[in-house]
Amino acid sequence: MRLARFVTPALLLVLVPTPRQADRPDDDPPSRVGRLSFLSGSVSFRPATVDDWTDATINYPLHAGDHVWTDAAARAELTVGSSAIRLAPQSAFGFLALDDRATQVRLSQGSLEVRVRDLGDDDSFEIDTPTGAISLLRTGTYRVDVDPTGDTTTLTVRHGQADVTAAGSAFPVHSGDAAVVAGGDAPSYDIRDAARPDDWEDWCAARDRRWDDSRSSQYVSRETIGYEDLDDNGEWRDTPDYGPVWAPRTTIVGWAPYRYGRWVWVEPWGWTWVDDAPWGFAPFHYGRWAYWDGGWVWVPGRRVARPVYAPALVVFVGGRNVGVGWFPLGPEEAYVPAYRASNTYIRNVNVTNVNVTNINVTNVNVTNIHYRNRAAPGGVTVVSQETFVRSRPVSKGVIVVPRERLDEARVVGSTARVAPERRSVLGQPAIIAVHRPPAIVTTRTVVVRREPPPPPVPFIARERALRAHPGRPLDETTLGTLRAQTPARSKPMVLVRPVAPAPPENRPTPVLRPAREGLPPPRSLPPAERAERPAPVERARPEAQPARERPAPQRRAPRGRAAERDTTKEKKP
Repeated sequence: MRLARFVTPALLLVLVPTPRQADRPDDDPPSRVGRLSFLSGSVSFRPATVDDWTDATINYPLHAGDHVWTDAAARAELTVGSSAIRLAPQSAFGFLALDDRATQVRLSQGSLEVRVRDLGDDDSFEIDTPTGAISLLRTGTYRVDVDPTGDTTTLTVRHGQADVTAAGSAFPVHSGDAAVVAGGDAPSYDIRDAARPDDWEDWCAARDRRWDDSRSSQYVSRETIGYEDLDDNGEWRDTPDYGPVWAPRTTIVGWAPYRYGRWVWVEPWGWTWVDDAPWGFAPFHYGRWAYWDGGWVWVPGRRVARPVYAPALVVFVGGRNVGVGWFPLGPEEAYVPAYRASNTYIRNVNVTNVNVTNINVTNVNVTNIHYRNRAAPGGVTVVSQETFVRSRPVSKGVIVVPRERLDEARVVGSTARVAPERRSVLGQPAIIAVHRPPAIVTTRTVVVRREPPPPPVPFIARERALRAHPGRPLDETTLGTLRAQTPARSKPMVLVRPVAPAPPENRPTPVLRPAREGLPPPRSLPPAERAERPAPVERARPEAQPARERPAPQRRAPRGRAAERDTTKEKKP
């Protein structure tokens, strides 16, 4: 029978309440992330809380504060939900904010194309450049170019509509048009017909067709990050027990999930799995795995409009002479995060992934559950603590543990009780020299219309607190204390400036002016938007690279039972 037939309408998991799971949705982490989904050439990456650049790797989850640099002849693709962001060579990109409703990015040099497939009434998508802020107003395809000097920004709207804002004024740009904003203190703008697409845009269009034609969208929501990579790397099957499942094609004898990749530390979620396979995102951050018909299959679960991201859907085991071990969660088995989350969040992440219509969770006693994958062939993977913490390839460090010792190992929970180190954040076993953007590019300020979140607390300031509670990310209260205690010289630079700057002393206020006659005049921003400004530019650490903290949680509707109903509804095509 199908899974839905033997799952009760309401699954009650009875446990003991803890403060960690108080029903405070505003403290929840974002339910979506970005993903490095395609890399070509030399692409470098810098996490939000460290100053080092390292090689970018496929499937690394991105959040607010992360930066990417594409060197000469390099390209990169980043996925956020059903939207795709693509970078041309010599482009400096970063996330200023990324949460359930807001995507805010900076482009201080280079070219970016974004395909927005879904943009709700409460969603915002902002691209900030050195000369102006670009707000995307509709679904569509947009290209943004910033010249190497940072003095000129060009927005091309292939399909859709956008607003460009600079010097306290804004003007619209429609399909088929291109807008140019030039100058810093006294910017001017022009609107012209869009140029014909070049080879790079043709490549972007080919990538879009791959998404649009994906067969996997019949089985999972297009908001499931990585769904488009499933078509060419496996096949969908219909099973009597689990409904539609996806079976990967692999030549590795004895292949098992969560074995061919590495562990990295990504706050606010903590220990996160990064898989080596080009298709290795969706099956490791959504759904469940099952051993069926002699092999492993991915069970996506109930289709919902916007699934909730999880860092790794596994259960950790440990004990004397066992090392760090884990196995994948199976269908019907609840995921209980180690990071701070509300009851609503826990219900929603499990409604998405477990195929259960309603879950009342206060706290799950993970030690009393019979996990089916613990006894499956190759289900449990064990490595040394050093391999785990230093982000070494798991497949090369697997420790063979006798079956009886694995059976005796105690269940730890959804995270390893191990504190991270700097290499855990970089996701590389060693710090290596890589191509990095010129300093003038990384320290270039961008104009913002929406106030971004505050700078992050550097990892070096977090490290001691993380050791106090191994494996558990820091909560907002602890981060606030550490932020206040961080010396000014150690704080990262705030490299944004408000879209409505204060007038210079003894000089007229800068205004946005048309570059030629016949252009429609820009409209002034309302006072409310002029008042929403970021903190003043702070340059306390010139040698550091810009970084950001994750967005401050925002109130989102609906709440309570309405939230449970909302997350289980699929949008109409």
